[in-house]
Amino acid sequence: MARPETPLVAVDVIVELADRADRPVVLIGRRNPPLGNALPGGFVDIGETVEAAAARETYEETGLRVEDLRLLGVYSDPARDPRGHTVSVVFAATAGGIPRPGDDAADVILVDPRNPPDTVFDHHRILADYCREMRGSD
Repeated sequence: MARPETPLVAVDVIVELADRADRPVVLIGRRNPPLGNALPGGFVDIGETVEAAAARETYEETGLRVEDLRLLGVYSDPARDPRGHTVSVVFAATAGGIPRPGDDAADVILVDPRNPPDTVFDHHRILADYCREMRGSD
């Protein structure tokens, strides 16, 4: 049987800093194209679960260890990534501490998820979904 050609699988993580009263979320400034602000995340490695990839990518890019991973949704629009068709499994999580850029992140910023700066990919839509589905009207 021929192996099917399928989209790449990635993860993105909305990391809320639970130890801060204003509950900001972490965005990274991407070091590689497409440049811009993005959620921490990346591609799932062969043999890795999406949950493990979410924790690994968040740690590599921000130095934060996530807790309480919750599935927000799966984003699969073929046009969401200009590099090619990529399906992203998106999680929300909490973490404590001070994020520091690493790996593919040139910098990190803390933002109010209800009023984020411009982002790459479909991360603005993902943040809006997060606010509606998981943050309520806070």
